[in-house]
Amino acid sequence: MVEQKKDSGRLAFIDWTRGFAAVIMLQGHVFDSFTRTNLRAQGPFMFSQFLGGLPPAIFLFLTGITFAFMMDREEKRTSSAWKRMLGALKRSRYLFLIAFLFRIQLYVFGYPTSPAGELLRVDILNCMGMAMLVFVPMAVFSTQERIRLCTVLGLVIATLSPLVSMIDPGGVPWIIRAYFFPSYNYFGFFPWACFLAFGMAAGSALRVVKREDLGRTMLWMLAIGVGLGAVSHALSNIGYSVYPKSEFWLNSPAMIMMKLAVVLGLLGLAYLWVNAGGTQRWSLFRQLGTTSLLVYWVHIEIVYGRWLGIWKEALTVGQVITFTVALLALMTVLSVLRTRGKSIGSFFGTRPLPEPRRASGD
Repeated sequence: MVEQKKDSGRLAFIDWTRGFAAVIMLQGHVFDSFTRTNLRAQGPFMFSQFLGGLPPAIFLFLTGITFAFMMDREEKRTSSAWKRMLGALKRSRYLFLIAFLFRIQLYVFGYPTSPAGELLRVDILNCMGMAMLVFVPMAVFSTQERIRLCTVLGLVIATLSPLVSMIDPGGVPWIIRAYFFPSYNYFGFFPWACFLAFGMAAGSALRVVKREDLGRTMLWMLAIGVGLGAVSHALSNIGYSVYPKSEFWLNSPAMIMMKLAVVLGLLGLAYLWVNAGGTQRWSLFRQLGTTSLLVYWVHIEIVYGRWLGIWKEALTVGQVITFTVALLALMTVLSVLRTRGKSIGSFFGTRPLPEPRRASGD
């Protein structure tokens, strides 16, 4: 298989975490698309969908980390605030471009049955692009300042999310509602953008920390994740809310903090796992993590496209699991081909935000 180089200029545990999220995402989508209707109230499907709600938070958080890496690199390259903001704007533009190309491809492959309204659907890539666009001003601050500012920014978005849901949407254009309002059907800025903000804080902290202190920092991240998870779980069970109206799975700050706790804990565990196992060995999660956009793009077409329509909502749990394993194997082969073959890579690209190199090398 493909050997992972130690001096590849990347933080391997970030790739590992991204790949882990890709696997969870894949199984969640397969269960959602192919499980029989009469089996959807049972344990396997419910557990699958519970896990499937975590990848968006993970992807947004990791995108925030790489966004912060880019801002740190630009800060070292130029003192011009405008040039630093322009670099951030280009990243946002790139995400929007990928998002719209993705929707166009789905529409063309589904024509003539695919509804035209799906071209403007706000998916996770659109959410990333919008959040990065709003956070562009963070580029004018120093890396150390971004740790504090982005943490506060994430908390503000999380706490405002239930209030945004209470705004009367009647006079708000639907596209604004889709991009900013909490929704079960779209990835709105509230609350999802808070994960990108928290990721920017974490990415800025990783740039400030000395190489020799990285292990200690990741252990602290794991501890914070465990503590945050315990506190948010306790708060969610007290039966009292400061908000007149709040839906736990839609806009609740407690739910947001729980997911953030999982992301922080997973990153800490990923660091321990990767460093305990050695960075030279091939890893399924790291392999998929380096080509996560390719995996996302192709598997969505396979799972939700019309190619396998005869199996939609028609499979048993055992059959869905078998299909999941087969699809995972296909995505792994495709990922390996992507990392080995330039012709495939030039067409599909890799992932939303390539990892920049550290000035000193990772």
